[in-house]
Amino acid sequence: MSYPEQHPYPLARGAAAFDPATIAEIQRAATEGIYAIRGGGAKRRVPNFDDLLFTGASMTRYPLEGYREACDTSVVLGAGRCERPVTLDIPITIAGMSFGALSANAKEALGRGASMVGTSTTTGDGGMTDEERGASEKLVYQLLPSRYGMNPTDLRRADAIEIVVGQGAKPGGGGMLLGQKMNERVAAMRDLPPGVDQRSASRHPDWTGPDDLAIKIVELREITDYQVPIYVKVGASRPYYDTALAVKAGADVVVIDGMQGGTAATQDVFIEHVGIPTLAAIPPAVEALCDLGVHRDVRLIVSGGIRSGADVAKALALGADAVSIGVAALIALGDNSPSLADEYAKLGTVPGAYDAWHAGQDPAGISTQDPALASRLDPELGARRLANYLRVLALETQIIARGCGKSHVHHLEPEDLVALTVESAAMARVPLAGTSWIPGLAPSQPEPAPAPPLTAPTTTGALA
Repeated sequence: MSYPEQHPYPLARGAAAFDPATIAEIQRAATEGIYAIRGGGAKRRVPNFDDLLFTGASMTRYPLEGYREACDTSVVLGAGRCERPVTLDIPITIAGMSFGALSANAKEALGRGASMVGTSTTTGDGGMTDEERGASEKLVYQLLPSRYGMNPTDLRRADAIEIVVGQGAKPGGGGMLLGQKMNERVAAMRDLPPGVDQRSASRHPDWTGPDDLAIKIVELREITDYQVPIYVKVGASRPYYDTALAVKAGADVVVIDGMQGGTAATQDVFIEHVGIPTLAAIPPAVEALCDLGVHRDVRLIVSGGIRSGADVAKALALGADAVSIGVAALIALGDNSPSLADEYAKLGTVPGAYDAWHAGQDPAGISTQDPALASRLDPELGARRLANYLRVLALETQIIARGCGKSHVHHLEPEDLVALTVESAAMARVPLAGTSWIPGLAPSQPEPAPAPPLTAPTTTGALA
C-alpha cells in the first residue's frame, strides 16, 4: 500500500496563526457584527511571578525561626501626608469592584472579610452602599471618570480616596455594565435609566493631564479636610512616567494595575492586547519613586494577577509596599466553585473557565443582580472564606520573608530574587538564575587590577 493510501491526510492541521479558537472568533464576529465582551483577565501566557524564585538564606544569610521570631506585615498608607493615614495589618488589600458589577451580598462579604484581617476594601464604580460602608472597617472610595454615585458626603465617609485614571485590563478604556445588571437600585445610584447598557467614560471630564490632576487632588483634600490619603490608580502601560506624574500631582499612594488584572466587562481585544505585564510594571514604577526620592514615602500598591503569598512576597521584593487582589478574592468567595459544575454546564462552561461576568447569570451569586442568584451567597460565610484566604496569603508571605532572613516583609529586596527566563529577568531586573546577568542592563565594568608593587616586600621580626 502506498503512503498516501495509508495516510490520506498525513499532515492535516490548521495554520499556526489560525488555531480553532481564532477561527471560532472570526466566525462569531462575522455572524454577530460586534466585538466580544467578557470579564476576567488576560488568558494569554505572559512572564509573571512564577518565573521568579527566591534564593533564601544559607551561609550568606541568617534565616529567622518560623513562628518564634517576629516578621511584621503591617503597612501604613499616607503616614506624614494626611491626618488619618490608613494602617493595614497585612500588605494585601481588596481592589475596586463596583456594586452593579457585583451583588450587594458580594460587596458586603468583601467588606466583612477584609475587616476580619485588618485590611481595606474599595468601592469601585457606581458609588458607596450603606452595607459596604457598614461592613468595611477601612473603605477606599474610588473616583472614576464616570462620576457615577459621586457625592461629597460619601467622599467624607471614606477612609481614603482613589482616583482611577486607568485599569490594567483596559488602559485607555472605560468600564461597562450591561442592561441585564442595571436594576432599579444600581440605576438610581448611577442616575441612569434601568435596563440600559452603561458604558463609562475613558477619561475624566474635568481634567486632561497631570496639572489638572494636581488641582483635583487639592480639591479632594479640601472636601475631606486633609484627613485621608489620596491614591492614584493607573493601568500599567508607561509606569515610570505615570508614577512620576502621579507623585508630582500630589498622590500619597500610587496603584499600578498590570494587564493580568481582571474586569467585570470590557472588550476582549482590550484584555488581551493592551497594557503590559505586572512583572514588567513594578521596577520602572519603583525607579521613578527612587529618582524622586520618595520610595517608601509615597507608597506603591501593585495589582494584576496576584494569587498566592509567593506572588505577594515577590511584588514586595521588587519594591511594592502592598498588593491588591480582585479576581482571587471573588474565587475565595465561591466564584467558579466545583460544587456548581452542573450550573456552569447549563451556561456552556465549566468551573475555572467561567468569565461571563457581564451576563448577570453567575450561579455563585457574586457577579449578578438577579435576586434569586444573589441570595445564594451568604455574606458571613463568604467573609469567613475570604478572611481565611487573606490569612494564608499573609502567612505564606511571612514564611518566605523569614526564610530570607527578614524581620519585616518590606525588607525583602531584588537581591533575594533570581529569574528562570531571559524575559522575566529583563522585566524584573534581577539576574538569570545561576548567573549574574540581568538582560537589558549594560554590563558593569570590572574593577581594574591593582598595580604590582615596585619592589618586593621584605620580612622582619619573628618571621624573618
